Amino acid sequence: MSGLRWRLPALALLACALAASATEPGGTAAPLPGGFVPNHRAIVELAGPAVVGVEVVGMRTPSASTWAPGDETLVLPFKGKLPFHGQGSGFFISSDGLLLTSAHVIQGARRITVRLSDRRQFRAEVVGSDPTTDVAVLRVKATGLPVVRLGRADLLQVGDPVVVIGSPFGLEQSVSQGIVSAKGRALPGYAAVPHIQTDASVNPGHSGGPLLDASASVVGINAQIYSLSGGYEGLSFAVPIDVALRVKDQIVAHGRMRHGYLGVSIQNLDLTLANAFGLERPHGALVAGVDVGSAAEKGGLRVGDIVTAFNGAPLGHAGELTSHLGVASPGERVRLGVWRARKAQEVVVQLDQAMELDGAEEAPTATDRHEPQWRLRPLTAQESSLMGVVGGLWVEEVSALTAQAGLLAGDALLAINLTPVQSLEDVRRLLHERPLSAALLIDRDGQRLYLPLELD
Repeated sequence: MSGLRWRLPALALLACALAASATEPGGTAAPLPGGFVPNHRAIVELAGPAVVGVEVVGMRTPSASTWAPGDETLVLPFKGKLPFHGQGSGFFISSDGLLLTSAHVIQGARRITVRLSDRRQFRAEVVGSDPTTDVAVLRVKATGLPVVRLGRADLLQVGDPVVVIGSPFGLEQSVSQGIVSAKGRALPGYAAVPHIQTDASVNPGHSGGPLLDASASVVGINAQIYSLSGGYEGLSFAVPIDVALRVKDQIVAHGRMRHGYLGVSIQNLDLTLANAFGLERPHGALVAGVDVGSAAEKGGLRVGDIVTAFNGAPLGHAGELTSHLGVASPGERVRLGVWRARKAQEVVVQLDQAMELDGAEEAPTATDRHEPQWRLRPLTAQESSLMGVVGGLWVEEVSALTAQAGLLAGDALLAINLTPVQSLEDVRRLLHERPLSAALLIDRDGQRLYLPLELD
Protein backbone atom coordinates (compact mmCIF):
# COMPACT_ATOMS: atom_id res chain seq x y z
CA MET A 1 0.00 0.00 0.00
CA SER A 2 2.86 2.37 0.81
CA GLY A 3 4.34 1.73 -2.65
CA LEU A 4 1.06 2.86 -4.23
CA ARG A 5 1.07 6.10 -2.27
CA TRP A 6 4.57 6.91 -3.56
CA ARG A 7 3.64 6.26 -7.19
CA LEU A 8 0.50 8.39 -7.33
CA PRO A 9 2.25 11.81 -7.13
CA ALA A 10 4.63 10.80 -9.95
CA LEU A 11 1.73 9.75 -12.16
CA ALA A 12 -0.12 12.98 -11.42
CA LEU A 13 3.00 14.98 -12.26
CA LEU A 14 3.30 13.20 -15.59
CA ALA A 15 -0.30 13.96 -16.48
CA CYS A 16 0.24 17.67 -15.73
CA ALA A 17 3.40 17.80 -17.82
CA LEU A 18 1.76 16.11 -20.79
CA ALA A 19 -1.28 18.35 -20.53
CA ALA A 20 0.95 21.40 -20.62
CA SER A 21 2.92 20.08 -23.58
CA ALA A 22 -0.30 19.40 -25.47
CA THR A 23 -1.11 23.11 -25.36
CA GLU A 24 2.30 24.00 -26.80
CA PRO A 25 2.90 21.68 -29.77
CA GLY A 26 6.31 21.99 -31.33
CA GLY A 27 7.71 23.80 -28.30
CA THR A 28 10.82 22.96 -26.30
CA ALA A 29 10.56 20.65 -23.32
CA ALA A 30 11.71 21.43 -19.80
CA PRO A 31 13.94 18.99 -17.85
CA LEU A 32 12.14 16.17 -16.07
CA PRO A 33 12.49 15.43 -12.35
CA GLY A 34 14.16 12.22 -11.23
CA GLY A 35 11.90 9.20 -10.85
CA PHE A 36 9.54 10.40 -13.58
CA VAL A 37 7.07 7.63 -14.54
CA PRO A 38 6.09 7.59 -18.24
CA ASN A 39 2.49 7.32 -19.37
CA HIS A 40 3.01 5.48 -22.66
CA ARG A 41 -0.56 5.99 -23.88
CA ALA A 42 -0.32 9.77 -23.40
CA ILE A 43 3.09 9.86 -25.10
CA VAL A 44 1.75 8.06 -28.18
CA GLU A 45 -1.38 10.22 -28.35
CA LEU A 46 0.72 13.38 -28.21
CA ALA A 47 3.65 12.47 -30.51
CA GLY A 48 2.20 9.72 -32.72
CA PRO A 49 0.31 11.92 -35.22
CA ALA A 50 3.56 13.70 -36.20
CA VAL A 51 5.42 10.43 -36.89
CA VAL A 52 5.34 9.22 -40.50
CA GLY A 53 6.33 6.19 -42.52
CA VAL A 54 8.87 6.99 -45.25
CA GLU A 55 8.58 4.87 -48.40
CA VAL A 56 11.50 5.05 -50.84
CA VAL A 57 11.86 3.78 -54.41
CA GLY A 58 15.12 4.19 -56.30
CA MET A 59 18.32 2.71 -57.67
CA ARG A 60 21.21 1.58 -55.52
CA THR A 61 24.54 -0.15 -56.11
CA PRO A 62 24.53 -3.58 -54.38
CA SER A 63 26.94 -3.71 -51.46
CA ALA A 64 27.39 -5.54 -48.20
CA SER A 65 25.42 -2.81 -46.43
CA THR A 66 22.35 -3.30 -48.66
CA TRP A 67 22.45 -7.11 -48.76
CA ALA A 68 19.65 -8.99 -47.02
CA PRO A 69 19.56 -12.68 -46.00
CA GLY A 70 18.37 -14.78 -48.94
CA ASP A 71 19.37 -12.13 -51.50
CA GLU A 72 21.40 -13.79 -54.24
CA THR A 73 22.02 -10.74 -56.43
CA LEU A 74 25.51 -10.16 -55.04
CA VAL A 75 26.81 -13.54 -56.21
CA LEU A 76 25.94 -12.64 -59.83
CA PRO A 77 28.40 -10.78 -62.10
CA PHE A 78 28.38 -7.07 -61.27
CA LYS A 79 26.03 -5.20 -63.63
CA GLY A 80 25.62 -1.80 -61.98
CA LYS A 81 22.78 -0.37 -59.94
CA LEU A 82 19.65 -2.31 -59.12
CA PRO A 83 16.15 -1.04 -58.24
CA PHE A 84 15.19 -1.14 -54.57
CA HIS A 85 12.17 -0.43 -52.40
CA GLY A 86 12.90 0.81 -48.87
CA GLN A 87 10.97 1.74 -45.76
CA GLY A 88 11.90 4.05 -42.91
CA SER A 89 10.39 6.54 -40.51
CA GLY A 90 10.41 10.28 -39.92
CA PHE A 91 8.66 13.07 -38.03
CA PHE A 92 7.41 16.59 -38.73
CA ILE A 93 9.15 19.48 -36.98
CA SER A 94 7.14 22.28 -38.63
CA SER A 95 3.46 22.51 -39.52
CA ASP A 96 4.31 23.65 -43.06
CA GLY A 97 5.87 20.32 -44.03
CA LEU A 98 9.50 20.15 -42.84
CA LEU A 99 10.47 16.73 -41.46
CA LEU A 100 13.56 14.84 -40.33
CA THR A 101 14.67 11.29 -41.14
CA SER A 102 17.93 9.35 -41.53
CA ALA A 103 20.21 10.02 -44.50
CA HIS A 104 20.70 6.31 -45.18
CA VAL A 105 16.92 5.84 -45.51
CA ILE A 106 16.74 8.10 -48.58
CA GLN A 107 20.11 7.21 -50.16
CA GLY A 108 19.61 6.55 -53.87
CA ALA A 109 15.94 7.59 -53.72
CA ARG A 110 14.10 8.57 -56.91
CA ARG A 111 10.68 8.85 -55.26
CA ILE A 112 9.86 9.43 -51.58
CA THR A 113 6.37 9.09 -50.09
CA VAL A 114 5.48 9.89 -46.48
CA ARG A 115 2.42 8.34 -44.84
CA LEU A 116 0.68 9.86 -41.80
CA SER A 117 -1.21 7.99 -39.12
CA ASP A 118 -4.50 9.47 -40.42
CA ARG A 119 -3.94 7.70 -43.79
CA ARG A 120 -2.91 10.86 -45.66
CA GLN A 121 0.16 10.59 -47.83
CA PHE A 122 2.40 13.12 -49.60
CA ARG A 123 5.24 13.08 -52.08
CA ALA A 124 8.37 14.48 -50.40
CA GLU A 125 11.36 16.31 -51.82
CA VAL A 126 14.87 16.23 -50.36
CA VAL A 127 15.97 19.56 -48.90
CA GLY A 128 19.38 18.12 -48.04
CA SER A 129 21.20 15.14 -46.60
CA ASP A 130 24.34 14.73 -44.49
CA PRO A 131 25.85 11.20 -44.54
CA THR A 132 28.44 12.13 -41.89
CA THR A 133 25.80 12.56 -39.19
CA ASP A 134 23.15 10.41 -40.96
CA VAL A 135 20.56 13.20 -40.92
CA ALA A 136 18.28 14.18 -43.81
CA VAL A 137 15.72 16.97 -44.16
CA LEU A 138 12.60 16.47 -46.31
CA ARG A 139 9.69 18.74 -47.19
CA VAL A 140 6.11 18.08 -48.28
CA LYS A 141 3.70 20.62 -49.77
CA ALA A 142 1.11 20.89 -47.00
CA THR A 143 0.16 23.09 -44.06
CA GLY A 144 -1.44 22.55 -40.69
CA LEU A 145 0.49 19.33 -40.10
CA PRO A 146 1.01 17.82 -36.62
CA VAL A 147 4.47 18.42 -35.14
CA VAL A 148 6.55 16.90 -32.34
CA ARG A 149 7.84 18.61 -29.23
CA LEU A 150 11.62 19.05 -29.28
CA GLY A 151 13.50 18.00 -26.17
CA ARG A 152 17.10 18.25 -24.96
CA ALA A 153 19.37 15.25 -25.29
CA ASP A 154 21.89 16.78 -22.88
CA LEU A 155 19.33 16.47 -20.06
CA LEU A 156 19.01 12.70 -20.54
CA GLN A 157 20.57 10.48 -17.90
CA VAL A 158 21.49 6.82 -18.10
CA GLY A 159 18.48 4.87 -16.87
CA ASP A 160 15.88 7.41 -18.05
CA PRO A 161 12.85 5.88 -19.82
CA VAL A 162 12.48 6.37 -23.58
CA VAL A 163 9.83 5.50 -26.18
CA VAL A 164 10.25 4.70 -29.89
CA ILE A 165 7.56 5.19 -32.56
CA GLY A 166 8.19 4.10 -36.14
CA SER A 167 7.62 1.64 -38.98
CA PRO A 168 9.65 -1.53 -38.32
CA PHE A 169 9.41 -3.81 -41.36
CA GLY A 170 6.79 -1.40 -42.73
CA LEU A 171 4.46 -1.80 -39.71
CA GLU A 172 3.64 1.88 -39.24
CA GLN A 173 2.94 3.49 -35.84
CA SER A 174 4.60 0.67 -33.90
CA VAL A 175 5.54 1.60 -30.33
CA SER A 176 8.30 0.19 -28.12
CA GLN A 177 9.97 1.37 -24.93
CA GLY A 178 13.17 1.01 -22.96
CA ILE A 179 15.78 3.02 -21.07
CA VAL A 180 18.87 5.02 -21.91
CA SER A 181 21.76 2.54 -21.74
CA ALA A 182 24.64 4.97 -22.41
CA LYS A 183 25.45 8.34 -23.94
CA GLY A 184 28.22 9.59 -26.21
CA ARG A 185 28.77 6.35 -28.14
CA ALA A 186 31.03 6.76 -31.20
CA LEU A 187 30.10 4.13 -33.81
CA PRO A 188 32.33 2.89 -36.67
CA GLY A 189 31.57 4.98 -39.74
CA TYR A 190 29.57 7.50 -37.71
CA ALA A 191 32.18 8.66 -35.18
CA ALA A 192 31.16 12.30 -35.71
CA VAL A 193 27.99 11.70 -33.67
CA PRO A 194 27.83 11.06 -29.88
CA HIS A 195 25.02 8.49 -30.16
CA ILE A 196 22.47 7.77 -27.47
CA GLN A 197 22.41 4.02 -26.74
CA THR A 198 19.14 2.46 -25.59
CA ASP A 199 17.62 -0.97 -25.13
CA ALA A 200 14.36 0.08 -26.81
CA SER A 201 13.32 -2.39 -29.50
CA VAL A 202 14.46 -0.95 -32.86
CA ASN A 203 14.35 -2.89 -36.13
CA PRO A 204 14.82 -2.19 -39.86
CA GLY A 205 12.24 0.49 -40.77
CA HIS A 206 12.61 2.35 -37.48
CA SER A 207 15.49 4.41 -38.90
CA GLY A 208 14.63 8.10 -39.03
CA GLY A 209 11.88 7.89 -36.40
CA PRO A 210 11.87 9.74 -33.07
CA LEU A 211 13.32 8.67 -29.75
CA LEU A 212 11.05 10.25 -27.12
CA ASP A 213 11.60 10.95 -23.45
CA ALA A 214 8.96 10.55 -20.74
CA SER A 215 7.44 13.96 -21.54
CA ALA A 216 6.81 12.94 -25.18
CA SER A 217 9.63 15.23 -26.38
CA VAL A 218 11.99 14.10 -29.15
CA VAL A 219 15.53 13.61 -27.85
CA GLY A 220 16.98 11.69 -30.79
CA ILE A 221 16.57 10.15 -34.25
CA ASN A 222 16.76 6.35 -34.29
CA ALA A 223 19.61 5.51 -36.65
CA GLN A 224 21.49 2.25 -36.00
CA ILE A 225 21.26 -1.13 -34.33
CA TYR A 226 23.95 -3.63 -33.41
CA SER A 227 22.90 -7.00 -34.71
CA LEU A 228 24.36 -10.29 -35.92
CA SER A 229 20.98 -11.41 -37.29
CA GLY A 230 19.69 -8.20 -38.91
CA GLY A 231 17.07 -7.75 -36.16
CA TYR A 232 16.94 -6.26 -32.66
CA GLU A 233 19.41 -7.66 -30.13
CA GLY A 234 19.14 -5.11 -27.33
CA LEU A 235 21.49 -2.43 -28.66
CA SER A 236 20.02 0.53 -30.56
CA PHE A 237 21.49 3.96 -31.20
CA ALA A 238 20.02 7.39 -31.88
CA VAL A 239 21.44 10.71 -33.14
CA PRO A 240 20.91 13.36 -30.40
CA ILE A 241 18.25 15.87 -31.44
CA ASP A 242 20.54 18.86 -30.80
CA VAL A 243 23.02 17.45 -33.37
CA ALA A 244 20.18 16.80 -35.84
CA LEU A 245 18.78 20.32 -35.45
CA ARG A 246 22.19 21.91 -36.01
CA VAL A 247 22.53 19.88 -39.22
CA LYS A 248 18.97 20.87 -40.19
CA ASP A 249 19.71 24.55 -39.73
CA GLN A 250 22.73 24.40 -42.05
CA ILE A 251 20.91 22.32 -44.65
CA VAL A 252 17.95 24.72 -44.73
CA ALA A 253 20.26 27.73 -44.93
CA HIS A 254 22.94 26.39 -47.30
CA GLY A 255 21.58 23.17 -48.82
CA ARG A 256 24.23 21.07 -47.10
CA MET A 257 26.11 20.58 -43.85
CA ARG A 258 29.68 21.87 -43.82
CA HIS A 259 31.99 20.09 -41.37
CA GLY A 260 35.11 21.41 -39.71
CA TYR A 261 38.39 19.56 -40.30
CA LEU A 262 41.28 19.41 -37.83
CA GLY A 263 43.70 17.10 -39.64
CA VAL A 264 44.94 14.66 -36.99
CA SER A 265 45.00 10.92 -36.42
CA ILE A 266 43.95 10.11 -32.86
CA GLN A 267 43.63 7.12 -30.57
CA ASN A 268 42.45 6.26 -27.07
CA LEU A 269 44.84 5.88 -24.16
CA ASP A 270 45.04 2.92 -21.82
CA LEU A 271 46.51 3.16 -18.32
CA THR A 272 50.03 2.26 -19.50
CA LEU A 273 50.07 5.02 -22.14
CA ALA A 274 48.57 7.51 -19.69
CA ASN A 275 51.32 6.78 -17.16
CA ALA A 276 53.97 7.05 -19.87
CA PHE A 277 52.75 10.56 -20.72
CA GLY A 278 52.48 11.58 -17.07
CA LEU A 279 48.68 11.41 -16.68
CA GLU A 280 47.12 10.00 -13.53
CA ARG A 281 44.35 8.28 -15.52
CA PRO A 282 43.60 7.67 -19.21
CA HIS A 283 41.42 10.39 -20.77
CA GLY A 284 41.41 12.51 -23.88
CA ALA A 285 42.60 11.84 -27.44
CA LEU A 286 46.24 10.95 -28.13
CA VAL A 287 47.51 12.61 -31.33
CA ALA A 288 49.26 9.89 -33.36
CA GLY A 289 49.65 11.92 -36.56
CA VAL A 290 49.31 15.49 -37.86
CA ASP A 291 48.54 16.08 -41.54
CA VAL A 292 50.92 18.37 -43.41
CA GLY A 293 49.39 21.80 -44.03
CA SER A 294 46.32 21.03 -41.91
CA ALA A 295 44.60 23.25 -39.37
CA ALA A 296 46.19 21.16 -36.62
CA GLU A 297 49.71 21.79 -37.92
CA LYS A 298 49.04 25.51 -38.39
CA GLY A 299 47.61 25.70 -34.87
CA GLY A 300 50.68 24.08 -33.33
CA LEU A 301 49.43 20.59 -32.47
CA ARG A 302 52.17 17.96 -32.33
CA VAL A 303 52.41 14.19 -32.45
CA GLY A 304 52.30 12.98 -28.85
CA ASP A 305 49.96 15.73 -27.65
CA ILE A 306 46.91 14.59 -25.71
CA VAL A 307 43.81 16.67 -26.40
CA THR A 308 41.96 16.76 -23.08
CA ALA A 309 39.27 19.40 -23.71
CA PHE A 310 37.31 20.98 -26.57
CA ASN A 311 36.15 24.56 -25.96
CA GLY A 312 36.34 23.91 -22.24
CA ALA A 313 34.43 20.58 -22.33
CA PRO A 314 36.54 17.70 -20.92
CA LEU A 315 37.16 14.73 -23.24
CA GLY A 316 36.91 11.25 -21.77
CA HIS A 317 37.61 9.30 -24.98
CA ALA A 318 39.10 9.99 -28.39
CA GLY A 319 35.66 9.56 -29.98
CA GLU A 320 34.37 12.61 -28.09
CA LEU A 321 36.84 14.84 -29.98
CA THR A 322 35.56 13.41 -33.26
CA SER A 323 31.98 14.08 -32.16
CA HIS A 324 32.74 17.74 -31.37
CA LEU A 325 34.49 18.18 -34.72
CA GLY A 326 31.57 16.54 -36.54
CA VAL A 327 29.27 19.46 -35.76
CA ALA A 328 31.90 22.23 -35.80
CA SER A 329 31.91 24.64 -38.73
CA PRO A 330 34.77 25.41 -41.15
CA GLY A 331 36.59 28.57 -40.11
CA GLU A 332 35.51 28.17 -36.48
CA ARG A 333 38.20 28.90 -33.91
CA VAL A 334 38.24 26.22 -31.21
CA ARG A 335 40.13 26.04 -27.93
CA LEU A 336 41.83 22.71 -27.33
CA GLY A 337 43.11 21.75 -23.91
CA VAL A 338 46.39 19.90 -24.50
CA TRP A 339 48.63 17.82 -22.25
CA ARG A 340 52.20 18.23 -23.55
CA ALA A 341 55.53 17.44 -21.88
CA ARG A 342 53.67 16.64 -18.63
CA LYS A 343 52.05 20.10 -18.53
CA ALA A 344 48.56 21.38 -19.34
CA GLN A 345 48.40 23.94 -22.16
CA GLU A 346 45.78 25.47 -24.43
CA VAL A 347 45.98 25.66 -28.23
CA VAL A 348 43.65 27.70 -30.46
CA VAL A 349 43.01 26.21 -33.89
CA GLN A 350 41.00 27.58 -36.82
CA LEU A 351 39.31 24.60 -38.51
CA ASP A 352 39.52 23.85 -42.22
CA GLN A 353 36.61 22.42 -44.22
CA ALA A 354 36.35 18.64 -44.36
CA MET A 355 36.42 16.97 -47.75
CA GLU A 356 32.86 16.25 -48.86
CA LEU A 357 32.00 12.70 -49.84
CA ASP A 358 29.25 11.77 -52.24
CA GLY A 359 27.37 9.82 -49.58
CA ALA A 360 23.91 10.11 -51.14
CA GLU A 361 23.41 8.91 -54.69
CA GLU A 362 21.50 11.61 -56.54
CA ALA A 363 19.88 11.34 -59.95
CA PRO A 364 22.58 12.04 -62.56
CA THR A 365 22.39 15.34 -64.43
CA ALA A 366 23.72 16.28 -67.84
CA THR A 367 26.90 17.63 -66.24
CA ASP A 368 27.71 14.72 -63.93
CA ARG A 369 26.92 11.65 -66.03
CA HIS A 370 30.65 11.29 -66.73
CA GLU A 371 31.47 11.30 -63.00
CA PRO A 372 31.70 7.89 -61.35
CA GLN A 373 29.84 8.05 -58.03
CA TRP A 374 32.70 6.74 -55.89
CA ARG A 375 33.78 7.80 -52.40
CA LEU A 376 37.26 9.23 -52.04
CA ARG A 377 39.25 10.98 -49.33
CA PRO A 378 42.76 12.47 -49.22
CA LEU A 379 45.56 10.21 -48.03
CA THR A 380 46.78 10.95 -44.52
CA ALA A 381 50.39 11.94 -44.00
CA GLN A 382 51.15 8.45 -42.63
CA GLU A 383 49.55 6.72 -45.64
CA SER A 384 51.44 8.93 -48.09
CA SER A 385 54.70 8.26 -46.26
CA LEU A 386 54.20 4.48 -46.29
CA MET A 387 53.43 4.52 -50.02
CA GLY A 388 56.20 6.98 -50.83
CA VAL A 389 53.86 9.34 -52.67
CA VAL A 390 52.87 12.99 -52.51
CA GLY A 391 49.10 13.52 -52.57
CA GLY A 392 46.71 10.84 -53.78
CA LEU A 393 43.23 9.76 -52.72
CA TRP A 394 42.05 6.75 -50.77
CA VAL A 395 39.18 4.80 -52.35
CA GLU A 396 36.62 4.22 -49.59
CA GLU A 397 33.79 2.90 -51.79
CA VAL A 398 33.55 1.93 -55.47
CA SER A 399 30.63 2.57 -57.82
CA ALA A 400 29.11 0.53 -60.62
CA LEU A 401 31.38 2.18 -63.17
CA THR A 402 34.64 1.95 -61.24
CA ALA A 403 33.97 -1.60 -60.07
CA GLN A 404 33.70 -2.71 -63.70
CA ALA A 405 37.14 -1.17 -64.28
CA GLY A 406 38.57 -3.33 -61.49
CA LEU A 407 38.91 -0.66 -58.79
CA LEU A 408 38.62 -1.92 -55.21
CA ALA A 409 37.90 -0.21 -51.91
CA GLY A 410 41.30 0.24 -50.25
CA ASP A 411 43.13 1.21 -53.45
CA ALA A 412 44.98 4.52 -53.56
CA LEU A 413 44.23 6.66 -56.63
CA LEU A 414 47.40 8.49 -57.67
CA ALA A 415 46.74 9.87 -61.16
CA ILE A 416 44.16 10.15 -63.96
CA ASN A 417 45.46 10.20 -67.54
CA LEU A 418 49.03 10.79 -66.28
CA THR A 419 47.94 13.83 -64.21
CA PRO A 420 48.53 13.43 -60.44
CA VAL A 421 45.48 13.96 -58.22
CA GLN A 422 45.60 15.30 -54.68
CA SER A 423 42.00 16.33 -54.02
CA LEU A 424 38.42 15.61 -55.02
CA GLU A 425 38.47 18.85 -56.98
CA ASP A 426 41.37 17.50 -59.08
CA VAL A 427 39.31 14.41 -59.93
CA ARG A 428 36.22 16.45 -60.82
CA ARG A 429 38.22 18.82 -63.01
CA LEU A 430 39.83 15.99 -64.99
CA LEU A 431 36.55 14.12 -65.47
CA HIS A 432 34.65 17.28 -66.41
CA GLU A 433 36.84 17.37 -69.52
CA ARG A 434 34.52 14.50 -70.61
CA PRO A 435 37.03 11.94 -71.88
CA LEU A 436 35.56 8.75 -73.36
CA SER A 437 37.96 6.74 -71.23
CA ALA A 438 40.50 7.31 -68.49
CA ALA A 439 43.63 5.58 -67.26
CA LEU A 440 43.67 5.36 -63.47
CA LEU A 441 47.06 4.92 -61.81
CA ILE A 442 46.54 3.22 -58.46
CA ASP A 443 48.59 1.76 -55.63
CA ARG A 444 47.31 -1.61 -54.40
CA ASP A 445 49.23 -3.23 -51.55
CA GLY A 446 52.46 -1.58 -52.68
CA GLN A 447 52.08 -2.39 -56.36
CA ARG A 448 51.39 0.24 -59.03
CA LEU A 449 49.07 -0.52 -61.92
CA TYR A 450 46.83 1.24 -64.42
CA LEU A 451 43.11 0.50 -64.69
CA PRO A 452 41.09 1.34 -67.84
CA LEU A 453 37.92 3.26 -67.00
CA GLU A 454 35.27 3.50 -69.75
CA LEU A 455 33.25 6.69 -69.27
CA ASP A 456 31.04 6.65 -72.38
